[in-house]
Amino acid sequence: MDKIHINGIKTYAYHGAIQEERILGQYFITDLVLHTDLTAASKTDDLSATVHYGEVYNIVEEIVKGEPVSLLERLAGKINTELFDRYDKIIEIETTITKPNPPIDGNYESVAITLHGKRETSWQ
Repeated sequence: MDKIHINGIKTYAYHGAIQEERILGQYFITDLVLHTDLTAASKTDDLSATVHYGEVYNIVEEIVKGEPVSLLERLAGKINTELFDRYDKIIEIETTITKPNPPIDGNYESVAITLHGKRETSWQ
């Protein structure tokens, strides 16, 4: 399976389970791996034969800047659902959301979750 990687989408937003996070906000970093078939695009040089990663970037930024959620898992789920709805060419998605500065006491670099989604098909 071919893959498109979109790394380091840095967005300021107001997600979190703690009220302070929803008031002060913080940066979230989103990384995507889109599993798709890039054979036609590699042979034709036709943008319509692939997934337009500029559009994907805009969709992700809009979702992350949108309505606050408590869990990173929910945020990644919203991204996966929207991308599957918009792009039939995407077969699987790995969405990683990193929170560089969560309100946790301790010495660590960041926390992150990765949500893996697979397109549901009626023939499986």
